[in-house]
Amino acid sequence: MKLVKPAERRKGGRFLAEGPNAVSAALAHDVVIELFVTSKALERNAEIIGGARCPVWIVSERTAKGLSETVTPQGLVAVCEVRGTELGEALAQVPPDGFIAVVVDVNEPGNAGTIIRVADAAGAAAVIIAGASVDPLNGKVIRAAAGSSFHLPIVRAASAADVIDELLGAGFRVLATSARGEISLFDASGALSGARVAWLFGNEAHGLPEAILERATHAVSIPIRGEAESLNLASAATLCLYESARSLHESARARAG
Repeated sequence: MKLVKPAERRKGGRFLAEGPNAVSAALAHDVVIELFVTSKALERNAEIIGGARCPVWIVSERTAKGLSETVTPQGLVAVCEVRGTELGEALAQVPPDGFIAVVVDVNEPGNAGTIIRVADAAGAAAVIIAGASVDPLNGKVIRAAAGSSFHLPIVRAASAADVIDELLGAGFRVLATSARGEISLFDASGALSGARVAWLFGNEAHGLPEAILERATHAVSIPIRGEAESLNLASAATLCLYESARSLHESARARAG
């Protein structure tokens, strides 16, 4: 099917969401145009499909496999309408003490989707997919996000440098993750309070480009106490985003107390 190709997704303004979590979230946000389901998947997901307000087509296992971008098709695929969010619009919705995630040149769909899912769980206000990153409408990204792609504003931006300029212009404190960061995550409480925060996460193999690190307000490192060489991207992002969530929790408790 053409929608497995990024160019066709952009041209048609449509993308695919596969599996119960993603399809359920897509239906809840009323972006599903039509739904394809196998007989077996219909039995497993009758409650989800019963709430659909769109055409539902029963298809063969072979057809469902052709619609899937994953190794193990689940037999439940929704064709969804793209509802893009502009960067300025997304930033305007971030509260004064809120935080967002920005991924730069991230190649792996599983990592991008996991970061979207973690950002949603931690309470981030948006996710920006910048530079030469994977298409956020890639089926594997949508599946890894487990429905969170529909909960948060997801912005696609071609230039990471332009994103940072706009973040700084909007008063964000930009925190870039780096093994050479001058601030340890353990000591980052001051950097996480008093302003809106944008976390920058870089490529799986190479991290953030030097030009991007130089533009950031601070570079933050994650301490490694054991003998592990490093953390993978999704794990590092989880720690950083939840540190922002913890900081917000502590601030709220202090105000209440």
